[in-house]
Amino acid sequence: MSNRIEITDFTAPELDVYARIPEVQLLRFYEPKPGLFIAESPKVIQRAANAGYQPVSFLVQHKDLEKEGKELLQKFPGIPVYTADYEVLVKLTGFALTRGLLCAMTRRDLPSVEDICKNARRIAILENVVNPTNIGAIFRSAAALHMDAVLLTPGCCDPLYRRATRVSMGTVFQIPWTYFHKKVSWPEAGMEQLRSLGFKTVAMALRNDSISIDAPALQAEEKLAIILGAEGDGLVDATITGCDYTVKIPMSHEVDSLNVAAASAVAFWELGKR
Repeated sequence: MSNRIEITDFTAPELDVYARIPEVQLLRFYEPKPGLFIAESPKVIQRAANAGYQPVSFLVQHKDLEKEGKELLQKFPGIPVYTADYEVLVKLTGFALTRGLLCAMTRRDLPSVEDICKNARRIAILENVVNPTNIGAIFRSAAALHMDAVLLTPGCCDPLYRRATRVSMGTVFQIPWTYFHKKVSWPEAGMEQLRSLGFKTVAMALRNDSISIDAPALQAEEKLAIILGAEGDGLVDATITGCDYTVKIPMSHEVDSLNVAAASAVAFWELGKR
């Protein structure tokens, strides 16, 4: 493997993206152009590559050069592959949490809301969801349970953060997504934008003035936007007030709520069926 580079110097700037540059800074690495993100594990990296994201470099432990990542690495013969034994690599921040293979990849310009909603009938809206584990789990459910796209308000965690892509098992690269533009105020202008695209809006909220999640009226809607709120606080009042429907998931044993990722799976399964 001619592009294999043995790690001997941990201060080499080529390794900064894996060990020393925070993800927020990676996001702005090529500013004003899109920056970088780190993908973990062969499956996640392969799904990112299939979606058109380009690798900048790989970081892999010796034993995995001939295992699951071998075929993937062979597809990019000109990309540097930094390698060492596991005992050496764990000295790099975060490597102990991976499945033997990391890849620095370039981001792409995000599509517009109009572009990803053009042919969509069921979309998920995430309002200020900040936990990357929840973001990853929601994307995995959205991809699996019939959502056509995901939109995020500017207060949400980046879906391309390492933990989010890992938890999603790479499904963040399989379902279209974008942010509402920062100049589009949420919820007022954002909700109006959804309505202009033909969507009826569904607030997932713990309110008694709600309808059942299996109400026939919901299934009859041609286009639905399912809106889920932040961990703990849920949706802001203005969002709930502005929605066409408010839906509460019925629960037993006096449980008052579900984690937003769990709630998303229930909502996508029930409201995504057509």
